[in-house]
Amino acid sequence: MQRPLRPEDYSLKATTPHLGGGGVGGDKLTSTYDLVEQMQYLYVRVVKAKDLPPKDLLTGSLDPYVEVKLGNYKGTTRHFEKKTNPEWNQVFAFSKDRIQASNLEVLVKDKDFVKDEFVGRISFDLTEIPKRVPPDSPLAPQWYRLEDKKGIRVRGELMLAVWMGTQADEAFPEAWHSDAATVPSDGLANIRSKVYLTPKLWYVRVNVIEAQDLQPSDKGRFPEVFVKAVLGNQALRTRISASRNINPMWNEDLMFVAAEPFEEHLVISVEDRLGPNKDELLGKTIIPLQNVDRRLDYKPVPSRWYTIEKHVVVTEGDKKKEIKFSSRIHLRVCLDGGYHVLDESTHYSSDLRPTAKQLWKPSIGVLELGVLNAQGLLPMKTKDGKGTTDAYCVAKYGQKWVRTRTIIDSFSPKWNEQYTWEVYDPCTVVTIGVFDNCHLQGSEKAAGNRDARIGKVRVRLSTLETDKVYTPLSVTGFAAHWCEEDGRSAVGYTIYLLLSAQYDAHVFHAFAAKDALSPPPFSDPTR
Repeated sequence: MQRPLRPEDYSLKATTPHLGGGGVGGDKLTSTYDLVEQMQYLYVRVVKAKDLPPKDLLTGSLDPYVEVKLGNYKGTTRHFEKKTNPEWNQVFAFSKDRIQASNLEVLVKDKDFVKDEFVGRISFDLTEIPKRVPPDSPLAPQWYRLEDKKGIRVRGELMLAVWMGTQADEAFPEAWHSDAATVPSDGLANIRSKVYLTPKLWYVRVNVIEAQDLQPSDKGRFPEVFVKAVLGNQALRTRISASRNINPMWNEDLMFVAAEPFEEHLVISVEDRLGPNKDELLGKTIIPLQNVDRRLDYKPVPSRWYTIEKHVVVTEGDKKKEIKFSSRIHLRVCLDGGYHVLDESTHYSSDLRPTAKQLWKPSIGVLELGVLNAQGLLPMKTKDGKGTTDAYCVAKYGQKWVRTRTIIDSFSPKWNEQYTWEVYDPCTVVTIGVFDNCHLQGSEKAAGNRDARIGKVRVRLSTLETDKVYTPLSVTGFAAHWCEEDGRSAVGYTIYLLLSAQYDAHVFHAFAAKDALSPPPFSDPTR
C-alpha cells in the first residue's frame, strides 16, 4: 500500500541551485543553460585516421579502431575491416566530477581474434586542454602524429578535437558518456536524450448522404441498409435507413481521428441487415485520406459520388465466374482543421490550438524548463543481486515531448538539461514524469518490457510567478523493490524532483531564478 503523505512532504525546503554557473548579467542569466546547474565534461571527437601501418603481414591489412582511455574509463569506436584510412566521427564525453587521472590517452589498435594489437597512441595533459562554451564556435579538429609506447613517433596520423565543455555543447546529446560505460552498444540509443514531435491529429468528418442502385441478394424483401466506415482501428456505422428500398438516405455524420501523414485509408461499406448478427455486404469503396479536401472554416466542402463495388462468384456448369456489381454512394468527406483534437484530459491540456496552422494565433511567449535532479528514488529492479534504478525524465507540452538522458544506477540522478516550448495559451499545463529505463540491453532483448513510471507532476503556466524557483516538486507514486521476506512488493514513497521554469511572455514575464524559497503552485500528482 501507498503510505499516507506526511505534512513534511509538502513543507518548504530551501534550495540554492547554482543555475547557469552563476553567471548573471543585468537581470538576465547569460549562460546558454541558465536554468540548470553547469556540468563540466571532457570531450574527445575522433574524426578519422590516415596512413596507418598494416599489421597483418600475410594480407598487408589492418582492422583499426580507437580506444579513448581516461583513468578507469575506456570508450571505443567501431572497427573497420581492412582499412588504413578509416573515418569514425564519434564523440566521447567524460564527466569532470569523476576524472581522477591527469592524462588522456587515445590509442589506435588493430582488431584481432586472439589479442588486439597496439598501433600507436596520442597522450594529452589535462591541464593543457582548452575550454569551450557555446556560443563559441566548435573547436576545429587537427592532425596528430601517432607515437609508440616509448613516445617515439611512428607511422600514421589521427584527426582529433579535445576540449573541456558543458552539457550545453552541441556534441552532448549524441556523445558516448563515461557514466554509461556499462551499457552495451545496442542499448546506447535507448539512453540518450531525445525530442519527439507527436503527429498532427485531424478530425475526419464523413457525411453519409444517400446511396443509389443497391443490389441486395434477396429481391423479395425490403432491405435494412446501413453504412459502416472503418479508419484504422476505428469503426462507426449509421442507423438503418428509414427508406427501406434500394435508394436509401441517411444524411448522418460520422467523426474519426486521423494522424499525419495519413497512411491509413477510409473504408466505406454498405451492408444489409438480414438478421441478428447477420449482415450482407452490398458494396464498398476505399478512400485515401491524402485525396480528401481540408476544411478550415464553416463552409462545407463539395459532396461527391463514389462507386461501391461488390464481387460475386457464380457457377456456370463446371466453371466459376466472378461478377462485379456496381452501385453509388453520396458522401461529403473532409479533414476538419478548425478544431483542436483533444488527446489529453481537458483539465490538464497542454495545447488548445486548432489543427490547421493557418488558424493559429501568434505565440504569447516561451516556456523554458530546466530539469535539474531527483532525490529519494527507490530501487525499481535488481541487477547483480542489488537494487538499482536507471532514471530519466519526460516532459510534454503541446506537440513536443522531450526526454532526458538516462542516468545509470543512481537514486539521486542529476540531469541538468534544459528545454524550450512556444506558448500560445497561458491556461495550459506542462507535465513532467520520471521513469525507470528497462531497455538498457537493447530493444530486442527488452521486447515486451515497458519502462516503469516512478511518478509525475503537472505545472500550470498561469501559476508561475516572477523571480522564484518552486521546489521541491513532490512526485508521489508506486515503486516495486525487492524485499527478502516477501519477494516483490509495491511500496509507496515520495520523491523530490528539482525543476526550474522560466516563462518569457510578450505581455508579462514570469521566470524562475535561483536562491528562492516559496510554496510550490504545482498540482497534486496523486489526483
